[in-house]
Amino acid sequence: MKSALRVGLVGYGLAGSVFHAPLIAATEGLALDTIVTSSPERREQARAEFPGVRFAESPEELWERSGELDLIVVASPNKTHVPLAAAALRAGLPVVVDKPVAGTAAAARELAALAEERGLLISVFQNRRWDNDFRTLRGLLANGELGTVQRFESRFERWRPQLKGGWRESGDPQEIGGLLYDLGSHVVDQALTLFGPAVRVYAEVDVRRPGAETDDDTFIALTHAGGVRSHLYVSATAAQLGPRFRVLGSRAGYVKYGLDPQEAALREGRRPGPEEPAWGVEPESAWGRVGAGESPLTGGGRPLATVPGDYPAYYAAVERALREKTAPPVTVEEAAATLDVLEAALRSAREGVTVELAS
Repeated sequence: MKSALRVGLVGYGLAGSVFHAPLIAATEGLALDTIVTSSPERREQARAEFPGVRFAESPEELWERSGELDLIVVASPNKTHVPLAAAALRAGLPVVVDKPVAGTAAAARELAALAEERGLLISVFQNRRWDNDFRTLRGLLANGELGTVQRFESRFERWRPQLKGGWRESGDPQEIGGLLYDLGSHVVDQALTLFGPAVRVYAEVDVRRPGAETDDDTFIALTHAGGVRSHLYVSATAAQLGPRFRVLGSRAGYVKYGLDPQEAALREGRRPGPEEPAWGVEPESAWGRVGAGESPLTGGGRPLATVPGDYPAYYAAVERALREKTAPPVTVEEAAATLDVLEAALRSAREGVTVELAS
């Protein structure tokens, strides 16, 4: 029986506690060994769920005992991603970094170069590639049911008229906050994964809520090298939520409302594993519809069973890549391509221009 790979998790806020720790613990072949947090409350929370876990006050404690660990996961605030990932690599440790991996594509590529130089794995946690709707759409594209896709609309919208505070809403560029880099990292990554590189970017980046310091209502239009146009919306100020996906092809379209249920399940304390045989499954009432010529809201098209979401597949792929020395499930080069688009979107919004990207 293979021994479990020991994981050090840096950060136990939203990302660490809701996503990374539960998914690491649920992955065969991985063991959550140490959590870096100085918060007594967060330690108590973690100890209750993971009784055998150890704690560290600082990431430096992990580098000092690098021989006891096999993987570092960086789930701390965005501005710390690059320095912590680089420090882990220099300590001889493979790394998973939450998105966005960096504030610029150049910084992401520097990390990729460092990992290659050290011969170590580095991967970016783009969990939305394992959302149920995304997996369903990939199947539709693979079987050609939609024909030639002409337009891809993707919305990650919320209704949060009141500010919550914290670094994610900070106007300090060093924090890498705002929705463009937060939810935008997801919708752009999905668009590039589905339809290939973008050659043209246009964006509208707005600050809507009173007292807000950074973008909370943003639109990005991409022209892909293959001809598909992606219209991507991220918002905290959407009083009426649009469809998560609306995909229009030459034969048919696919419309899907509602978010993948896995995040809500994780927030509620549910965990993937044998006790949750229906993990990632959503009710028939939430299925999307495929058809042409009618609105899905008036019965147009046929309901299409949604493929179950599968966040556990990400860490299973990381574990496999570490043991077999294969490519990780998401590469830093892919994340850098997303950052190329996000940087172009910022420039487009600031200057009121459409930005051309190298093809």
